[in-house]
Amino acid sequence: MPVSRALRVTLLLAAFLSIASPAHAYLDPGTGSMILSALIGVVAAVALALKMFWYRLVGWLRGKRRGPAAVEGAPAADE
Repeated sequence: MPVSRALRVTLLLAAFLSIASPAHAYLDPGTGSMILSALIGVVAAVALALKMFWYRLVGWLRGKRRGPAAVEGAPAADE
């Protein structure tokens, strides 16, 4: 059974990335904490952006307007 081209490329890329090369640098323990904090911040920012986009998309699909006129029972501006 032939392996798809995308799977072959993915496996080849994983093999190349798994080869260790010497790093001429020192990473202290605080660097790991900084990287972890940055990753948590990025995940939180992406989650918030997706949440805002999702609510705007759902509101647009349902036909809701923005602002105080969208609240049921609220008087319109011309009343």
